[in-house]
Amino acid sequence: MSHRILPIIRKEFIHIRRDFRTLIIIFALPIFMLFMFGYAINLELQHIALTVVDDNNSPDSRALIRAFSGSKHFNISVYDGKVSEVGSLFHQRAAMAVLLIPHDFAEELGAHQKTSVQLLIDGSDSNTAQLISNYANAVLQNFNADRGVTLPFDVSLAIEYNPALKSTYFFVPGLVALILMMISALLTSVAIAREKETGTMEQILVSPLRPAEIILGKVIPYIVMAFLDGLLILLVAHFWFEVPLRGSAWLMLGGALLYIFVALSLGLLISTLAQNQQVAMMVALIASMLPTLMLSGFIFPVNSMPFLLQLISKIVPATYFLKIIRGVMLKGNTFEHIRLMFAALAAMGLFFTFVSTKRFKMTL
Repeated sequence: MSHRILPIIRKEFIHIRRDFRTLIIIFALPIFMLFMFGYAINLELQHIALTVVDDNNSPDSRALIRAFSGSKHFNISVYDGKVSEVGSLFHQRAAMAVLLIPHDFAEELGAHQKTSVQLLIDGSDSNTAQLISNYANAVLQNFNADRGVTLPFDVSLAIEYNPALKSTYFFVPGLVALILMMISALLTSVAIAREKETGTMEQILVSPLRPAEIILGKVIPYIVMAFLDGLLILLVAHFWFEVPLRGSAWLMLGGALLYIFVALSLGLLISTLAQNQQVAMMVALIASMLPTLMLSGFIFPVNSMPFLLQLISKIVPATYFLKIIRGVMLKGNTFEHIRLMFAALAAMGLFFTFVSTKRFKMTL
């Protein structure tokens, strides 16, 4: 089969080399977007998963918990495990923040002494972490005002994964997801449409190649080019914007390659539906950019969206890749932590490829 699709692969590489627009899309546009995107956005958060570790278990500590549960911003859960194990809640995405109430909380509060209440926050999303900190401080101030005291205890914040709350730690991985989706979908969106427009589709159809082989021959060159593009973007993100890579580089590249496969498959599906390159590129731009921006968690927190939009976000590929890239780069996640994200992307890629092949057969 490999020798049968080599002419198609070679033909696509020739098209890429001779098409100045394609070269611009592959290499210049991603870097331009990465440097030029503005990302200073603050959004209100709701339904923040706050886990409470209450070592005091007194009326005062329960009153503090009620103060947090009375806020529209927090969803409270109580953790009965060891304090040393609360970090696993962040890895499992079971909590966005953890409130630690010490065993002598009520005693020191009654004596009007300073009491250390610690709030651990997942800092892999710097914008969200800053908002959580602000909301928590507001709750604590109201708690003290209701009791007629003035800040009798000290709140110690420990921002995990992003102590300096650098916005680039949050937005640059999101930009990587957006750019890879847009560029990859645009590249393959014209693959079949170009053949229809130039009249070379008939030459391909009379060849002895099966539809699946034609599709594969069309996709492989763009997988190579998009992967090189993704590698370039990730290098810029890491070395220029200084976004850390705390996990495995191979795991990160594997996730990027799988995500690129999904985006290319989506673009190929669009190409089988469109009759010319302009329509294909316009549809690919809309289908890749808007869902990634609005519904993936890149800018707007998914858990603050209406329930219907949360359901729709589950079919947006970037939703899963964002968890992979932020998890690996910022949290040092292993494959065990993000295997479901890999499975979801693989299923999407296979589905888009299957539908593209079926759709291509209908044109024969």
